[in-house]
Amino acid sequence: MAVGGHRALELLNTVAWRLDPARTEERLPDDDALQRWAEGAGFTPVAVDGGVAEVRALREAAYRVLRPLATGAAPGDPEPVRRLIVGALGRAAIASVAPLDWRIAVHGTSDLPAALALEVWRLLQFEDLTRLRECADEACGWLFLDRSRNGSRRWCSSGDCGNRDRARRHYRRTHT
Repeated sequence: MAVGGHRALELLNTVAWRLDPARTEERLPDDDALQRWAEGAGFTPVAVDGGVAEVRALREAAYRVLRPLATGAAPGDPEPVRRLIVGALGRAAIASVAPLDWRIAVHGTSDLPAALALEVWRLLQFEDLTRLRECADEACGWLFLDRSRNGSRRWCSSGDCGNRDRARRHYRRTHT
């Protein structure tokens, strides 16, 4: 289920319950899971040939930069993300000149770290990061672009984290 509103955020959201160490769940445990995720995220069918460790490293570096932006804090150290983006641009081909668009052909999971670094660059460069939010559920930690008209979206998913929050509030009101 896509909740982030951008492929780079969908990558960051491959850790479930990120802010609750007792429940944290890695959704990219191996290259096969990475392949399934990539195909679900819109990459053409890819062969399994490594890359999961590099994708997870990119994910964590990008999360350290983006989460503070979503919560109103100063961003984390951008240097690891910059290095990954520059490396990806070194592999990229120009897909179009006007507007300039860089692409990396993804044939296997080993191509995903560079392709996803470009997605992080696109998010940082072209999206309105004043709309970047963190789910209001205190254990979730997922990030999303709030594309609602009035900028009032609070949860990664109203039907998931939102329902849990509403149920907790209802329970407190009726059981005090």
